[in-house]
Amino acid sequence: MKSKLSLAQYVKKRNGVPLGASGSMTNMLSRSFGAASFPISLATFLTFLVSGALHDLAVSIVELKTIIFFTPWFGLMGMIVVVSKRAGISHGHVSWPVRALIKDQTKQDRHLYIPLYVIVR
Repeated sequence: MKSKLSLAQYVKKRNGVPLGASGSMTNMLSRSFGAASFPISLATFLTFLVSGALHDLAVSIVELKTIIFFTPWFGLMGMIVVVSKRAGISHGHVSWPVRALIKDQTKQDRHLYIPLYVIVR
């Protein structure tokens, strides 16, 4: 009989580190699409684009019209993450409230994402 894995057990088995641990997101993205050689920068950018597209799809279903707002916005955020990571920009030494205010997206494994949706009709 097969045993069931919890999400935390699966993530630890798949990523090699516990869920939410430092390096968890990096390990997950480096294994994206099942290819060890897949560029993490591209995986990060595509992750943001897909997330934006799913947000656009959800809003489009609710509004019953095509909405293309979140895909470019999330794409821009993804590019900022990739560029700031390559430039070595980090706000990890700053307190959590300050990072929340500046929307620190530079640490892939510890970034804070607070969705603020305002739909103006």
